[in-house]
Amino acid sequence: MPRPRRPASHARALTDWFARNRRDLPWRGARDPYRVWVSEIMLQQTTVRVVVPYYRRFLRRFPTLARLAAAPIDDVLAAWSGLGYYRRARHLHAAARLVVERHGGRLPDDPAALRALPGVGRYTAGAIASIAFGRPEPILDGNVARVLARHLGERRDPRLAPVSARLWGEAAALVAAADRPGDLNEALMELGALVCLPAAPDCPRCPLTRTCAARAQGDPASIPPPRRQAAPRVVERTVALIESNGRQLVRRRATTGLMDGLFELPAVEPDGRGGHRLEGGARVTLLAPAGSVRHSITWRRLTVTVARARLRARPRPGDHRWVTPAEALRLPASSLLAKTLRAAGALPSPRREV
Repeated sequence: MPRPRRPASHARALTDWFARNRRDLPWRGARDPYRVWVSEIMLQQTTVRVVVPYYRRFLRRFPTLARLAAAPIDDVLAAWSGLGYYRRARHLHAAARLVVERHGGRLPDDPAALRALPGVGRYTAGAIASIAFGRPEPILDGNVARVLARHLGERRDPRLAPVSARLWGEAAALVAAADRPGDLNEALMELGALVCLPAAPDCPRCPLTRTCAARAQGDPASIPPPRRQAAPRVVERTVALIESNGRQLVRRRATTGLMDGLFELPAVEPDGRGGHRLEGGARVTLLAPAGSVRHSITWRRLTVTVARARLRARPRPGDHRWVTPAEALRLPASSLLAKTLRAAGALPSPRREV
């Protein structure tokens, strides 16, 4: 049977384990609040492996909160291009401006003030307050919920309100008992990312293995119960590659709730007269297929065909822009723009970062 639960001893075991096993990540070390904040926003729904190179590039572009607040939103979106979930970038930019306006350019250490910023919820506020400011604030994300649910033997869905409350309470008890609240919270995150994995937990490496109820029951991988995954929506679309004097025509998306305000090759749709037009705009003649790509956006699975096309009427200038391939890479755009340009041969394949 697991040993009785003692938050202080568990907190000490976790922080000692973290000191020996922590990964060398670029936002760790100095505990600069701005860098901690940027990393936590980027890590929402995105893995560490994906975030690291984006984080480094973003910090080179915007090394301080003041620089981020002063930047045009298009520059921020361009620096975010390819990372996905672009609302995070908009929230980060808006929050930076609020921090300058309301807090003298210094990120507040009060969790309530942090939660008043766009894009900062209970988890993110707790992470910033504990890691950057040493405050005993709890955190609970997917990894931490899994660790705590297994440790408690909680077999119900963590999304249920009473279960969530129980897990938040356990997280609060642990961080309150820790000498280093930030290290305790990072230890929980690290444990969930490296050891207490969804399908194959490595229990012998876990600092909580002797008091883990799921381990004692012999089936830790069954906790928490698996979520039912909705079937992805398959979407097929055609976009137009229209060239003139070494430039390609791109279109800025409207505010639709998906990739708002980002640039892309213009989508093609039937014009109702047996021909084609750009989405909501000028008529075009399709010439020949130029390539195709597959791309995922949340639960959508896109197959995008790139077709060479010729304009038959001028597109609306406010929605469209002519750009060189090099300029396209500097636009606020999702990775789909570069993918489609490369598929059509308008951009070379990217060089791999060393």
